[in-house]
Amino acid sequence: MKTRKILALLLTLLLLGLCACGSQTGTTTAAPETTTTDVEKETNAASETTDAPAEPVELIVFAAASLTETLTTLGNQYMAANENVTIVFNFDSSGTLKTQIESGADCDIFISAGQKQMNQLDIAADPSINTTGLDFVLEGTRFNILENKVALAVPEGNPANINSYDDLVKGMKDGSIMLAMGNSDVPVGQYTQKILTHYELVEADLAAAGGITYGSNVKEVTTQVSEATVDCGIIYQTDAFSAGLTVVDTATAEMCGQVIYPAAVLNVSKNVDAAKAFLEYLTGDAADAVFEAVGFTPIG
Repeated sequence: MKTRKILALLLTLLLLGLCACGSQTGTTTAAPETTTTDVEKETNAASETTDAPAEPVELIVFAAASLTETLTTLGNQYMAANENVTIVFNFDSSGTLKTQIESGADCDIFISAGQKQMNQLDIAADPSINTTGLDFVLEGTRFNILENKVALAVPEGNPANINSYDDLVKGMKDGSIMLAMGNSDVPVGQYTQKILTHYELVEADLAAAGGITYGSNVKEVTTQVSEATVDCGIIYQTDAFSAGLTVVDTATAEMCGQVIYPAAVLNVSKNVDAAKAFLEYLTGDAADAVFEAVGFTPIG
């Protein structure tokens, strides 16, 4: 009997021990999961935003032919520093560019060699100039960016020995000089007309006598002088510099007024912010140095 009691007691103790072990195993607490804090989330998001490539942008710039060399240089510099931006230039006479814009051509920025062509696209301009009420200039973006000079340039060696506008006038009157000038719808041609009027020369009579040839933009006039098919040409001093031509005289404001280039973002632009950024770049120190090197005076 006594032995049975001892065995029962031992069996009870053994069962209690097994229950205790099972209870401890079932209540083991799992380690807390690792979570990302709000600060970490914000840091990761900022990193992803910074690393993301900028959206590609194509800027279409319509600019006066006299800006061909300088804007090509500056455009390449800008694209090198802003790899997401592609700049497409359309260089021609300001009158031709104005007509293309009016006809619906895609364009983000217009830089004219004269106020007239910009005014004809600006609803805020005098109605006597913008006679059809065209509205293409984005309000608040128009400004004057550059000044140029109207120059009397001669071919290499100056065969006709022309050294001033006074010499030009004398030769035009006696029929000994052939002059190249821009068409009447081209700013450089309009400045030339003012010079002829200043000297009381009648353009129609001179042209009828064979003393004048014309170009549809300043580059065509420059080419005629470079090729010596004329005795002289009235162009911009910047074009004379780019073509390596000799300038013998420059016109005063009294003779033809100031040659001011206005610039503006167009309200039909699909890339207004990018267009504003490029125009801002064109008014900076780096751009000024390029403009000044060829004879422009930055005023933007």
